Amino acid sequence: MEQLSEINSNIQLLIVDDEMIVRESLGNWLKEEGYDVDTADSGLAALENMKSKKYDLVVADVKMPGMDGIQLLEKCKKWDPDLQVLVMTAYASVDTAVQAMKQGAFDYIVKPFDPENVTQIIKRALKFKLLEKENILLRKELEKKYGIDEIIGKSKKMEEVFDLIRTVADSEAVVMIRGESGTGKELIAKAIHANSKRKYGPLVALSCGALPETLLESELFGYEKGAFTGAQYSRKGRIEMADGGTLFLDEIGDISAKTQVDLLRVLQEKTIHHLGSSKPIKIDVRIVSATNRDLEKAVKSGAFREDLYYRLNVVCINVPPLRDRKEDIPLLLNHFLKKFSIENGKAVAGFSGDAMEILIAYPWPGNVRELENVVEHAVVVCKGDEIMPGNLPDNVKREIRTAEEEPAPVPKSLEESEKMHIVKILEENEWNISRTAKDLGIDRVTLYNKIKKYNIER
Repeated sequence: MEQLSEINSNIQLLIVDDEMIVRESLGNWLKEEGYDVDTADSGLAALENMKSKKYDLVVADVKMPGMDGIQLLEKCKKWDPDLQVLVMTAYASVDTAVQAMKQGAFDYIVKPFDPENVTQIIKRALKFKLLEKENILLRKELEKKYGIDEIIGKSKKMEEVFDLIRTVADSEAVVMIRGESGTGKELIAKAIHANSKRKYGPLVALSCGALPETLLESELFGYEKGAFTGAQYSRKGRIEMADGGTLFLDEIGDISAKTQVDLLRVLQEKTIHHLGSSKPIKIDVRIVSATNRDLEKAVKSGAFREDLYYRLNVVCINVPPLRDRKEDIPLLLNHFLKKFSIENGKAVAGFSGDAMEILIAYPWPGNVRELENVVEHAVVVCKGDEIMPGNLPDNVKREIRTAEEEPAPVPKSLEESEKMHIVKILEENEWNISRTAKDLGIDRVTLYNKIKKYNIER
């Protein structure tokens, strides 16, 4: 942050007092400190000054004929909400000070005052104003960085995801994000937080699958000194750290049965206990979880608690795999190309037609994360201004060659052929029964019967 001593000459102060000796003595002192100071002998005169000049801080006496300091404070805040105001009073009245603070004054000064003390209060007020400006810029940067617009995609499936993010973000609903590894579930969790009422609170993330049960419990709930061997001091857990904000639990399907019980209690009672303590701690946290597992199957097998599943799955956002939104691949390729060209100091302009064709045809089992790694590899090894097929990793080129060399399997029977054809048309129509039946030239009842006959599942 720029030091106040370096910018005092750019700080505009206005001193308002009906006593000339106060205006002159305080004004001269602050000018010696390097501030640009104007004075006014009344509230009305101060408002006239403010019409032609923008001030950073106003120091106003409370007791003045006509418009008093409290009235001036109110008008100043309406005129410029960011303006810092200090009030002066010859009466050490708590009531006057409280009224001024309620109206938006930063602080108050009691006459007779020590100029050094006044200078310190002014510095605090100006520093607070600078911090407020920085916070506003940081908040805007956060919203920009993790806004919905920063998630790349124009496909119909991604538009549905964006709509759901916008709908759910401003609520307090618990959200579960479902999708394969590498589809960008954490980015969606960040977008939900950044567009929510909690966006100025913390966003705390924890990958549940990366930790053993005992370590996960201490990370989630925190612990007291001596709670276990090696606990030499007390520590907050991730849930407590996220108080007032959002807790993102990735790989939620990997938590143990005991941790499931503890997490269910948090959702039900809104309290936690540190390990080694029975004292309840109230928490205000929104939980967003993510998983690439089939939790319905885990519930049926008893591996995941049904009651916890329903608590976590209030709103579900399904993130499509990259292979199901191929129209987004060129957008993602160009986004990461720009990113890694800048990072590596290279002027790579784009992809050749052959390279783009290979990348669009590739099935992307690792989804967006894999695509990002492939582009970084290609940029690093590229020696020209265009990514060529030879710059792509061997596994990408090998996958495409194998797919081209191996002919599609031929159905062994007419029934198998019919089943494959029905599945293909269902997927093309996104399982719209009416459209599929029309394309197949059959009625809806016949289509339903064939789906049942061939055990076709979505």
